[in-house]
Amino acid sequence: MNRQQLLALLPILFSSATVVWVMTAIAIKRHHWWNATFSVIGLNLALIGCVVAYFVSPQIVTPLLIVDSYSCLYMAMVLATGLATATLSHAYMEGYDGNKEEVYLLLNLSVLGGLVLVCARHFASFFIGLELLSVPLYGLIGYLVKERRSLEASMKYLVLSAAASAFILFGMALIYSQTGALAFSDIGTRVAAISGSGSGYTVMVVGGAMILVGIGFKLSLAPFHLWTPDVYEGAPAPVAAYLATASKVAVFAVLLRFFIEAKAYNYELLLDVLTALAIVSIVLGNLLALLQDNLKRLLAYSSIAHFGYLLVAFIAAGQFATEAVGVYLLTYVVTTLAAFGVVTLMSSPYKNHDADTLWDYRGLFWRRPYLSTILTIALLSLAGIPMTAGFIGKFYAITAGVEKRQWLLLGAVVFGSAVGLYYYLRAMVQLYLRAPWVRRYSAPLAWAQGTGGAMVVALAVLMLVLGIYPQPFIAAIQAAGLH
Repeated sequence: MNRQQLLALLPILFSSATVVWVMTAIAIKRHHWWNATFSVIGLNLALIGCVVAYFVSPQIVTPLLIVDSYSCLYMAMVLATGLATATLSHAYMEGYDGNKEEVYLLLNLSVLGGLVLVCARHFASFFIGLELLSVPLYGLIGYLVKERRSLEASMKYLVLSAAASAFILFGMALIYSQTGALAFSDIGTRVAAISGSGSGYTVMVVGGAMILVGIGFKLSLAPFHLWTPDVYEGAPAPVAAYLATASKVAVFAVLLRFFIEAKAYNYELLLDVLTALAIVSIVLGNLLALLQDNLKRLLAYSSIAHFGYLLVAFIAAGQFATEAVGVYLLTYVVTTLAAFGVVTLMSSPYKNHDADTLWDYRGLFWRRPYLSTILTIALLSLAGIPMTAGFIGKFYAITAGVEKRQWLLLGAVVFGSAVGLYYYLRAMVQLYLRAPWVRRYSAPLAWAQGTGGAMVVALAVLMLVLGIYPQPFIAAIQAAGLH
């Protein structure tokens, strides 16, 4: 391995060192603030490593990993999300009376898996990264061991995630049995050489379908979404934020690389299946969100719908999908982190379940006006209202659909957006109604002075900047395209 390849691996190396560093710090002395600080420092160093890696990219590091501008973009996105989660976790865990420090160890392990996944160009690194991303989440989701809902959510995610991983692994084995290749580009070349009929082609179709089922679970696409609301509701608020953003960004990034490198956009059957998944996800996600009185469950069903919108950009843009997907993922991540950030700050002072029902937020404006304004901006952004980040993402999805004349997908987007506007507004109205008495759940008076509060304020500003002047971010995503 030469010097350029080592520089390209800096984000992964720094992230690995942070895991060891935090583990050693816990072994020496338990101290919540110090362990959180070590974790944040390590994540920041890994972010700086992304900048260094960008200037020496592209670099192929063994047949398993590639570090190029595309990898650097999504590694930065995963690391920034991990950083936001660590910051919010510090605010959240202050009121917890059990061991607090292991949450940062598990978080850093999961982030490391996300980095490996983003750089994967081979089925082996794909699966290793996916498991390293997913396994720490079992512990993070069930971290509040005294809370029944948290343990229940962890068990549901563990069983179903293990089943999804088994589907993916068996699908990989079937494809390998017919192609003899594990690298994404080699698979694309050899699949193209196989006839469109016969037993070999059938085996590959079954293998591809099994991988798609596993990926559908990881992205909580309908009809593989049933775990999502229960796990989001039971998980600690910062963990739900991470689960809704970083874990899905990493999986979608590797899916897009496979889609482009294997030239999967040339297969009509795959596009038809993805179209059906997109429509079902948009319709079911939005209709089920209408029935929710729990904010975390509402955001869970909303995320199902949003990944349906994301599939529209993915399908319609074809081999030029990287820009549309990149913009949508960036706007979705910023908005979702802001929404869950407010839930975290509302929940952090308490030792029982999170402030997750809409009733808990009734009249919040009259108690915490700035915090309720941030949640309002996040909900407007999720609805795709102009001048917010969500509008830019939705605009890209619709534009891609119009250019490719995908009218059925566009009809689903319009229907989903109309339904979504209703339930987002219903949640928003609760913030401004006067409660008959002061609610039990309310953020601390000094919420904005802590690092968690500062993070949520920064995300609110970024939502507005992305909505008003997105050009620098779009230019960065265009530069990080796959070719």
